[in-house]
Amino acid sequence: MRRYAGLTGVWLTFWVTVSCTTAMALFGYDQGVFGGVIITQDFLDTLKLNNNTNLVGTVTSLYDVGCFFGAISGFTLGERLGRKRAILLGTIVMMIGGIIQTAAFSVAQMIVGRLVTGLGNGLNTASAPVWQSETSKPSWRGKLVVLEMILNIAGFSLANWMTYGFSFTNGSVAWRFPIAFQLVFGFILLATVPWLPESPRWLIAHGQEEKAVNILAALEGNGATIHSPTVVTEYKEIAYAVKVERESGVGWGDLLRGKSGSHGTGTIRRLILGAGTQAMQQLSGINVTSYYLPTVLTDSVGLPSKLARLLAACNSVSYLLFSFIAIPNVERWGRRRLMIFGAAGQSFCYLVITVLLKFSEDNSGKRKHDLASASVAFFFLYYVFFGIGWQGVPWLYPTEINSLHMRTKGAALGTASNWAFNYMVVQVTPIGIKTLSWRFYIIWIVFNAAFVPIVYLFYPETAGRRLEDIDKLYRENHSVWIFKDKDAIAPKRPLKYIENDEREIRRASVASGVAYEKGSSDEEPNNAGVEKARV
Repeated sequence: MRRYAGLTGVWLTFWVTVSCTTAMALFGYDQGVFGGVIITQDFLDTLKLNNNTNLVGTVTSLYDVGCFFGAISGFTLGERLGRKRAILLGTIVMMIGGIIQTAAFSVAQMIVGRLVTGLGNGLNTASAPVWQSETSKPSWRGKLVVLEMILNIAGFSLANWMTYGFSFTNGSVAWRFPIAFQLVFGFILLATVPWLPESPRWLIAHGQEEKAVNILAALEGNGATIHSPTVVTEYKEIAYAVKVERESGVGWGDLLRGKSGSHGTGTIRRLILGAGTQAMQQLSGINVTSYYLPTVLTDSVGLPSKLARLLAACNSVSYLLFSFIAIPNVERWGRRRLMIFGAAGQSFCYLVITVLLKFSEDNSGKRKHDLASASVAFFFLYYVFFGIGWQGVPWLYPTEINSLHMRTKGAALGTASNWAFNYMVVQVTPIGIKTLSWRFYIIWIVFNAAFVPIVYLFYPETAGRRLEDIDKLYRENHSVWIFKDKDAIAPKRPLKYIENDEREIRRASVASGVAYEKGSSDEEPNNAGVEKARV
């Protein structure tokens, strides 16, 4: 029986991407569907939630609490089970939660369903980007993880349109069917993930070298074997990184006591940088509008309810289309430039929104309506900047910046920080809109403006680099002020890494023997990757 249905190279990567994007589309759908459900009259009647805004908010936000603890579970489960089994477990848990929600006839049952669904989604969102990153070639890694997040938007958009369409039906089908539809994504994952390859980096870290090197050859494609120079070189790169990490790796207890190992690999700093991108994504104000755009348009702008819902659904399509701009540019411009560009644009949009709403409040009649309506264009434009700069990169960056030993922990910590700040924003937004009015949006002007110097000063570029290149950077550069290192912030892979690659490939071409035998990677290779062959 042929492995992976006989697929290798690009096609094998394609099917890994199908699975990862389905996991993230499920995330987007599940995040978006409940916003339409909670304003469905039959739902409010069945669960006796009429005129109980606080309880509705609690039922909604407890999903984020479940996601937070699901992501935290990725600290241990993700590393113990592997990338594939963690996603399968998360999917099964999400499907159980979806069934509980679909069959709910009480608030207690719905709360349990929301929490269970969140637990599974938190584990999935901490695992899928890592699996994608560790099975992708450097030239495609950024594009594919960004594509995952674009499919997340597609799921979110589908949920908006589905709940809008079903709002014209009567009875419980108006909300039970949209909730149940998430099971379709689960069945796709259960049908694809089991037969696809595990991360070779995870396998090497867990002593399964033979299986790992066969997967590296399969992912390389073009007839590559376990003895091909590019495969041998890549194996030695990963094995050496694993060896260094085992010698310098530290546990959570040591990290909390401020110990980060003896080899200067920047463990704590890399964890903070990765989690920081996720925190900044939420503090950019995206879920002020993602969760509450109809509320914002009715309460802040003064639009009718039906028009506000339709505009929210249309905005999700605009958001989706403009997010495709990030796919070619995440490698061309690099992660740093995209984040800086997005943050600057987002700050500008919130500045204009604040000014328009302020003057709208100071006027009356047609002028008041015109000023408030003009702000709608800048809510739409905000999503354009966010889709290009901040939708995908914060999910990609923690999987790249952290070392192999800390990659699962780093991705889980980043995802957990995302959900923690997500919950905070979701909780304060209704209160902020009601009590502060236009002043509420000043908060997001300041946050987005602050992200520009933060990214410029502290964040190294990861575009085009092999994951082992980042390890090498932190072994050689211990300065916090990363902007001073021109190689560290270059949007393209530094020439010194490419030249070392060529030397190592020539060495591997001359050498004979099996590269993955124990003891073959005790010395550091002369390269930091195999960019020329892998690209």
